[in-house]
Amino acid sequence: MNHVKKELRIAMIGYGFMGKAHSNAYKKVGHFFPSQYQPVLQVLCARDPARAKAFADTWGYKHVVSDWREAVMRDDVDAVDICTPNNLHCEIAIAAANAGKMVLCEKPLSMDNSDGERMVAAIEKAGVANTVWYNYRRIPAVTLAKQIIDEGRLGKIFHFRAQFLQDWTISPELPQGGEGLWRLDASAAGSGVTGDLLAHCIDTAQWLNGGISRVVARTETFIKQRKHTLTGNVQDVGIDDACEFLCDFTNGSLGNFESTRYARGHKAKYFFEINGENASMSWDLQDLHRLEFFDHSDESRLRGWRSIHVTDGDHPYMKNWWVPGLTIGYEHSFIHHLADFLKSLEDGTAAHPTFREALETGKVCDAVLKSAKSGQWEATGVKWSG
Repeated sequence: MNHVKKELRIAMIGYGFMGKAHSNAYKKVGHFFPSQYQPVLQVLCARDPARAKAFADTWGYKHVVSDWREAVMRDDVDAVDICTPNNLHCEIAIAAANAGKMVLCEKPLSMDNSDGERMVAAIEKAGVANTVWYNYRRIPAVTLAKQIIDEGRLGKIFHFRAQFLQDWTISPELPQGGEGLWRLDASAAGSGVTGDLLAHCIDTAQWLNGGISRVVARTETFIKQRKHTLTGNVQDVGIDDACEFLCDFTNGSLGNFESTRYARGHKAKYFFEINGENASMSWDLQDLHRLEFFDHSDESRLRGWRSIHVTDGDHPYMKNWWVPGLTIGYEHSFIHHLADFLKSLEDGTAAHPTFREALETGKVCDAVLKSAKSGQWEATGVKWSG
């Protein structure tokens, strides 16, 4: 029997927080999710040679380059993983697709829908495998929520609400721009909490509950000017510090979304709740292995919210990990996403979310930002099939 695996040689563009999360997934996935493919950390690309070499040595990358174009064009690379600031996603993804490489891209897909459309066109013309790292889909409790909805247990859905709350930008002394703080610079990030945090909420919501058809939103930038790390000058802040929006889903349910980086006491509170005619569910990232479930069909004297500890072997992904009762964490969602990507290569199927599906999330983000400026309901143009 042939046990020789196919190498999947990775070029990682960027070495920040997401570069670390993705590198860990490439190192771990084969130990827990058997595949015909063996990821190989072939090339790391970053602008700071010394720090890039240190990162490459830590994670086991074979080569280090400073020009992403060189990384993309190498003959010894099969897939390009984009972990850069958002303003570089489009150019790198299109170049990688044109070079016939598979493309894995961090979220959000693009700075705006114009870039997103170009990326999707290039990917689909080249016919290369692709996915966008909306990793929260792969947390077992969230995947279980999807299964429960698809089984019809909630019945007709009336409400979907979500929050993503942080507090790390409250200080007016915090600068914008540069490594670690590019998310506060509109020229690198495109938007603030809408593209960074709400994009996760929107992707999960549409995956669970179907497309969002229209939105009405409000955004706020609490600190109007910050010093820029790269120039040393005080500049206007162009990103949104907070965003709230209402929406209509195509299935007739109502949505309520909130995100801010000014919620003192919250470091990364991502929460959602879904209310249906028969049952409700909720999930909180800070208790990520639990799914809260309420079933109205329970006997009335025993009816109440139950807490499902998502660690058993019949729960999504969990049979590949430890014995029931032992939990996993945030980093495992990236391993699950990568495992599904490798399985899609074996099956010849799409790896969800694809670039096209991620573009639908981008359409909602763009409509939210447009509504915040117009003060009116805005149609999203979403055609959701993910």
